[in-house]
Amino acid sequence: MFNEKLDDIVAAIEQAYDADEIRFNDTERHFPNKANVQQIILDLRRVFFPRFFGNEAPCGAGPKYFIGNTLSTIEEALHREVYEALLFRDGDTLTPEEAEKKSSEICSNFFYRLPELQRILLTDVQAAFDGDPAAQSKEEIIYCYPGFFAIFVYRLAHELYVQNVPLIPRIMSEYAHSETGVDINSGAEIDDYFFIDHATGVVIGETTKIGKHVKIYQGVTLGALSTRAGHKLRGSERHPTIEANVTIYSNASVLGGETVIGEGSVIAGSACVTESVPANSRVSLTNQEVTVRISNKEFKKN
Repeated sequence: MFNEKLDDIVAAIEQAYDADEIRFNDTERHFPNKANVQQIILDLRRVFFPRFFGNEAPCGAGPKYFIGNTLSTIEEALHREVYEALLFRDGDTLTPEEAEKKSSEICSNFFYRLPELQRILLTDVQAAFDGDPAAQSKEEIIYCYPGFFAIFVYRLAHELYVQNVPLIPRIMSEYAHSETGVDINSGAEIDDYFFIDHATGVVIGETTKIGKHVKIYQGVTLGALSTRAGHKLRGSERHPTIEANVTIYSNASVLGGETVIGEGSVIAGSACVTESVPANSRVSLTNQEVTVRISNKEFKKN
């Protein structure tokens, strides 16, 4: 039965291949490779935290050879993927030679930032250790905590985001999302000592700003009030600002580009905050009620 319909099915699918989004017939197709981008993340993790995730061993020459050799391999791979990403987006206006030069500049800037990223990530480890009494060691956090892995990937992706690299920051953030359940858009601005406890179900939007020493729990959303305007909202401040030393408990939502949570505040679990609160506030829920309206008809509970 299937074979009898196969020609019709093939013809119908082939017809859709004329869409701009499908590039089967594009002989100059350029597209970064997801698997390669994921490997870059894992290799950088080995450089930042050696012997946790690989078979690196101390030697008489010290770590310099391992660091230099591994970074050289990563640079070659990242350069290739950035080149493909640039031509994917800008191939109509960018020549291969220009894409090659721009890829080199982007990679150079990215690798120059790595020592600072490692410093920041060690503050994130410290924040997790200080904030979680169940943590037996900092090594446990590096090796086991999904929240830390999500933050690690975000910090890499953000460095490429600020250089306007297409696709790759999204590939990175969605990889972390799929591995951890934590969705941090690479455009968010997150300061030092950031900790996500019991990390899963967390969403942090593109224009979110987070200060130092912020701690959030599972299920927290730092999002937009409404995205009905869709792509027209691109570039606007849609997500909240969380100032330093704020704690946001599980399943709370803080929404809106004009919403500022003042320094030292605490947001209770399941709260929904759509207006700014001053420093050192305590936001909690009282007298929760559920109202159900179905059109103009009365709802009766059986």
